Amino acid sequence: MSTVKLERKQLCHVMALPYPGRGHINPMMNFCKLLTSKKPDILITFVITEEWQGFIGSDAKPDNIRFSTLPNVIPSELVRATNFPGFVEAVNTELEGPFHQLLLERDLQQPVNVIVADPFLVWAVRVGNGRNIPVASFWPMSASVFTVFHHFELLKQNGHFPVDVLERGDEVIDYIPGISTTRIADLPTILYGNDRQLLHRAMETISSMYKAQYILSTSIYELESQVFDNLKAKLPIPVYPIGPTIPYFQLSESSSIPHNGLSYLRWLDSQPKTSVLYISMGSFLSVSQTQMDELVFGVRDSGVRFLWVARGDASRLKESVGDMGLVVPWCDQLRVLCHDSIGGFWSHCGWSSTIEAVYAGLPVLTCPIFWDQVPNSRQIVDDWKIGYRVKKNEGAEHLVTREEIAQLVRRFMDLESNEGKKMRKRAKQLQKTCQEAIAKGGSSDTNLEAFIKDISQGHHH
Repeated sequence: MSTVKLERKQLCHVMALPYPGRGHINPMMNFCKLLTSKKPDILITFVITEEWQGFIGSDAKPDNIRFSTLPNVIPSELVRATNFPGFVEAVNTELEGPFHQLLLERDLQQPVNVIVADPFLVWAVRVGNGRNIPVASFWPMSASVFTVFHHFELLKQNGHFPVDVLERGDEVIDYIPGISTTRIADLPTILYGNDRQLLHRAMETISSMYKAQYILSTSIYELESQVFDNLKAKLPIPVYPIGPTIPYFQLSESSSIPHNGLSYLRWLDSQPKTSVLYISMGSFLSVSQTQMDELVFGVRDSGVRFLWVARGDASRLKESVGDMGLVVPWCDQLRVLCHDSIGGFWSHCGWSSTIEAVYAGLPVLTCPIFWDQVPNSRQIVDDWKIGYRVKKNEGAEHLVTREEIAQLVRRFMDLESNEGKKMRKRAKQLQKTCQEAIAKGGSSDTNLEAFIKDISQGHHH
């Protein structure tokens, strides 16, 4: 009996606390799976709301990751799309108590060595520090976006905050360390949105991160090296880029599984190499109906093959798109992006999708809507030069016509043009950078090992 007790003592116990949204839960879970693959004797308690337990509770995961639940903050996840600020408020006020309770219960069983928390749960660092448990802040966006907020005072000093983005959006900002010249309109939308409360929460998020013991970045050092060099020089705590936090480690497993009924994979198998445009508009924020119609007819008129993931009105879409493409309600996105029939990715540029495009070595047609999608689009087009913008100006009232879209899609998918070849060559170079970072001894691999060593130290003294 006593030996069993001793065994349990040796375990390194990580509590993972993601923000309850898909773009946060997925990277956190992927990170936890990476941790278990590097350190099999780790125990991870993955804390989610009951609603998310319903969504992902039955997904395959390693035995040493177990779920713990918190009560839902809002009766239904649907509220998020209609009242995003309300959802953010609820998450920040109603989950702290239940999480604290959970820590008290868990403590009896197995002390927690570290809390890996999404910083958008601003209370997590406070709770960890209060209980003397180290906190690793897990930043789910690009390092560039973090740095923009980190240097928020500079925007004020230079008269670039607050501004009317419709009037002054084209003004150029060139004084944020590590960030190449950027237009005001290409900064995160919440800086200039109408909702001051959201901005206030974002600023709180950043300042709480300074009180954590570690910062984990879901990016890759080489993708944003100037930003990382600057942050590492300025921040008093270690910053570990451990990305990409996408499920690349599952690709080899799933490729050995037959396409069991995945008709979209069979369809892709039958298409010519790099001929298909993969279209995914993200999960819950969408464009106007008028604009959607132009997109649909533009894609159809382009004559390009496509695979379109449409969550909502898939049936309406199916009627309109013609026979060059396939419309599906869901797919295994990374597996599809890595399929050799795919030649490009039309994306809303959420951070996970952006990094998946890099991992798959694909060029991107960017169609950002909200938050960090806009600066991600700028990074893709201006810094990495692996894509085109669908809209030149992000102003909502500017409609992109079907003619413009058809022309752009044809140009984007033209493998023979000079610029098309250059763009695809750069995409393949970034892919190689990404593969080197996760290989043994690469930057992400080394940073992950360093973090594991940090959190395990406590056991062996």
